[in-house]
Amino acid sequence: MNTELLIVALPGNEILAKRLARLLDGELAQLEYRRFPDGESYLRLHADPAGRDVVCVCTLDRPDDKVPALLFTADLARDLGARRVGLVSPYLAYMRQDQRFAPGEALTSKTFARWLSSHFDWLATVDPHLHRYASLDEVYTLDSVVVAAAPAVAEWIAREVDNPVLIGPDGESEQWVSEVAAFEDLPWRVFTKKRHGDRDVRMELPDLDGLQGHTPVLVDDIVSSGTTMARAAGHLIEAGFRPPLAVGVHGLFGENAREVMREGGIERIVCTNTVNAPEARIDLSALLAAAIKK
Repeated sequence: MNTELLIVALPGNEILAKRLARLLDGELAQLEYRRFPDGESYLRLHADPAGRDVVCVCTLDRPDDKVPALLFTADLARDLGARRVGLVSPYLAYMRQDQRFAPGEALTSKTFARWLSSHFDWLATVDPHLHRYASLDEVYTLDSVVVAAAPAVAEWIAREVDNPVLIGPDGESEQWVSEVAAFEDLPWRVFTKKRHGDRDVRMELPDLDGLQGHTPVLVDDIVSSGTTMARAAGHLIEAGFRPPLAVGVHGLFGENAREVMREGGIERIVCTNTVNAPEARIDLSALLAAAIKK
């Protein structure tokens, strides 16, 4: 066992942490966590981090319930003598608000980046949802490495889906869909949005000539409300295609998202394990372990 590396699972991240410990030959530490009756957190680390590299594993969907315990754990490890403290957060929250869209709005992406950068030495994450930032380095001051899920997603689709054609549900997904398709040389298309009036924006099918015998696979980086994917599925079914699959990297699944997608005609939903969800069928543990080694 590599006694230099200590891996700490925040609540709900035990499975991924155990896989990483096995792949990295590290020690899996027990973190005792509970809440006092008034809601405050109690933490105790049942391992000695003195002089060691500590890896905190915590995916950050629904972050407001997780952040205090995560920051307390980082400070605890450092207070007990850890040499370096890193964070493996397969889904990185608070990337949405990257500018002020209205006067007085909080730039939460920058605030959150300062919090994590002040508590951790490095960060490993999967496909952060960058909008107006070219890279994490624009807002994070710690060392960071980004793991691309595209190779694993492409391999899963090629192995599990009969004669697939990848479909992006909107223009924003084009770069992601084309990247996934390139790994397995799969055909791909992207829906477009056409404005027919101030409040009339419609999805329009791409050119699907010659692809009628393929299985459509709707691909996107984040599955949240499910509305766009459901609408795309309806258009594909109306065009004579078999019910599509939906494949996403981060399965956030807002309220009723699953029902919306199934009612829209989506036959199966699959995501990676960046977020704990029943649909998490694509394991990125090996890719994350390789990133940690860097």
